[in-house]
Amino acid sequence: MTVTVENNSDEKKSLNFVEQLVEEDIAEGKNGKRIQTRFPPEPNGYLHIGHAKAICMDFGIAEKYKGVCNLRFDDTNPSKENNEYVENILNDISWLGFKWGNIYYASDYFEKLWQFAVWMIRQGNAYVDEQTAEQIAEQKGTPTTPGTPSPYRNRPMEESLALFNKMNTTDAVEGSMVLRAKLDMANPNMHFRDPIMYRIIHTPHHRTGTKWNCYPMYDFAHGQSDYFEGVTHSICTLEFVPHRPLYDKFIDFLKDMDGTAGNLNDNRPRQIEFNRLNLTYTVMSKRKLHTLVDEQLVSGWDDPRMPTLCGMRRRGYSPESIRRFIDSIGYTKFDALNDVALLEAAVRDDLNKIACRVSAVLNPVKLVITNYPDGLTEEMEAVNNPEKEADGTHRITFSKHLWIERDDFMEDAPKKFFRMTPEKEVRLKNAYIVKCTGCTKDAAGNIIEIQAEYDPDSKSGMDGANRKVKGTLHWVSADHYKRAEIREYDRLFSVENPSADERDFHDLLNPDSLHVNRECYVENYAADKKAGEYLQFQRIGYFMADLDSTAEHPVFNKTVGLKDTWAKQNK
Repeated sequence: MTVTVENNSDEKKSLNFVEQLVEEDIAEGKNGKRIQTRFPPEPNGYLHIGHAKAICMDFGIAEKYKGVCNLRFDDTNPSKENNEYVENILNDISWLGFKWGNIYYASDYFEKLWQFAVWMIRQGNAYVDEQTAEQIAEQKGTPTTPGTPSPYRNRPMEESLALFNKMNTTDAVEGSMVLRAKLDMANPNMHFRDPIMYRIIHTPHHRTGTKWNCYPMYDFAHGQSDYFEGVTHSICTLEFVPHRPLYDKFIDFLKDMDGTAGNLNDNRPRQIEFNRLNLTYTVMSKRKLHTLVDEQLVSGWDDPRMPTLCGMRRRGYSPESIRRFIDSIGYTKFDALNDVALLEAAVRDDLNKIACRVSAVLNPVKLVITNYPDGLTEEMEAVNNPEKEADGTHRITFSKHLWIERDDFMEDAPKKFFRMTPEKEVRLKNAYIVKCTGCTKDAAGNIIEIQAEYDPDSKSGMDGANRKVKGTLHWVSADHYKRAEIREYDRLFSVENPSADERDFHDLLNPDSLHVNRECYVENYAADKKAGEYLQFQRIGYFMADLDSTAEHPVFNKTVGLKDTWAKQNK
């Protein structure tokens, strides 16, 4: 949903519904018109493009309204978290082009949260429950039937305090006890039915080590961390809508403890929910992404088939293209499945503006210019990017023996085949016009060489060299090239919406999602390119050197084709 409003300069602008709510709060003077957001990832995996949507929202709101967006790691489950994930989250946010104000951790507040929990026990609003997880789940009831109170619900406050302290010792057994808030077992919102606040975990924490053996649950720590930091707008995805009343309830308790209830409406962080980003042929579940990595179904978190930001970076996606894609699909209150082709179109559009044009032949066949002098070579001028004159040119070597694409030749061609065929002329890009004179085949009838003659007066850039021919082909000198490995990617899953498919997700994987071609030839200029440099292989698509690439063995990932041919093939 968008609305149109007038800004201070009387220019019209379109606001999404989150921006509309923020502007309403500013107009009402809430929080002294101060805007503070936060991006709160749990460091238990790598960020994916779904997180990028939240990053664009959280940082974008702060940037637009001259506020601050802090980064907070919600590190309340040490059994799944580590510093590797922390470092990669920092790298991914920076790569997307955003800057945080401060870095916080939920673990910064462990002592405060513990004292808050103790206060709640003393007030009769929390108790230690010694039932099993299965018993607690069964007693919660259903959305239409009330839950059954725990037999420990009314245990004496002193007893709960003693047990709570025991929970934070090495003597406590994981799963033997939890601390629960005493709220409302008949509330239609299941999250209000005495939610768990703390559980026992003996895994050392990546920041606090073995100091704690008892850790707060996300629902208990999250809102309080927002409150401690002065967050004004807690922006999250739609699955947190039913959590919002509990978020507010715990802040009510916290304000009672602080004695600040009088400022409740002005200082409360406002939770706003928007739709998640879902892509066709993709899963966003961290559990499933972990499985793909742990079972080596992909090469790692940065496998170019993964929806992770580091995977997309390695594949050759630009941060600008991801941001523009997210901006184009917008923010709503309704979940939707977005076509991955829209993302690829955004990538294609951005790379067209920034990618350096180079020559590469992926399915080579020899072309001999029979009337070109033996031993002669020429350095042809090649434009790096016709969209950016400032990017200049580079030189590509032309010789008698060339490689061209096998698909660019047809011995018996139909009328509208404007590539190489006997007795027809084509231009070799940045070089000469040539006329095919024939071909040579092996004993099996396979074409192993094509012959042509060149027009020495048709060199690109020469006066009178611009006579019209209908086809232009790319090429690489067969005497001046590097053999390269090309990795081409298809959809990782073979079904459009694997997240909604009830079959085992292993069965939904596309067995042909990676094709490796080691018989490709690239010009020397391209072979020297590094990971992070955007390339267009002319007439083929966009590519980037892989992290595995070396001077002796260049490796390139195909980012995306020049056109969306996948959709047509799969209609």
